[in-house]
Amino acid sequence: MHYVIMGCGRVGSTLALTLQQQGHEVAVIDRDESAFRRLGTGFEGQRVTGVGFDRDTLVQAGIERAYAFAAVSSGDNSNILAARVARETFDVEHVVARIYDPGRAEIYQRLGIPTVATVRWTADQVLRRLVPAGAVPLHTDASGKVTLTEIPPHLSWVGTPLAKLEHETGIRVAYVTRLGEGILPTKETVFQEGDLLHFLVPTERMSEIEQVLVSPRPADF
Repeated sequence: MHYVIMGCGRVGSTLALTLQQQGHEVAVIDRDESAFRRLGTGFEGQRVTGVGFDRDTLVQAGIERAYAFAAVSSGDNSNILAARVARETFDVEHVVARIYDPGRAEIYQRLGIPTVATVRWTADQVLRRLVPAGAVPLHTDASGKVTLTEIPPHLSWVGTPLAKLEHETGIRVAYVTRLGEGILPTKETVFQEGDLLHFLVPTERMSEIEQVLVSPRPADF
């Protein structure tokens, strides 16, 4: 898969190197050519000097064939603008943007751009939003029968009431991470784009539940 990253700071360079280690193609955009030194000599991807929301720059970085785009530069406005161009102009399905002002996160979330305030931002959080990594077990009880796991549902599940998801699958949503904050779901809570869902799952059903959630939502669900 091809990934495009805007911003070659600490998070951007870590993302690029991690994705390369996982066998993906990576292009990194930064307006400061000296920033690419953070990638080291072992980086085999593209280094594109330019403005990340400029269409020609994005095309040069391979945005037209990108599986995902991450805007992690030091500027809120630049990140949001670049993310919107990637989503709305180039139809990149998996897009995420970093912001520094947490008060603006909800506004951008409503535009369909998953965002996380910098104070809670790590390269690992970005990867969880970009890479289809499947289930991430977080804890298993002493008997080994119940596992707390994080499973990133397919985008088609957006808009599904979590109570309905629980009823149909027989699992429990332990909590939701939304806009960088953990919340306990109620019967009215609906899965939103950018949410991280944490499930309590019978360990023996882990593979089954993962397969259901990472696949497109059934039409009759």
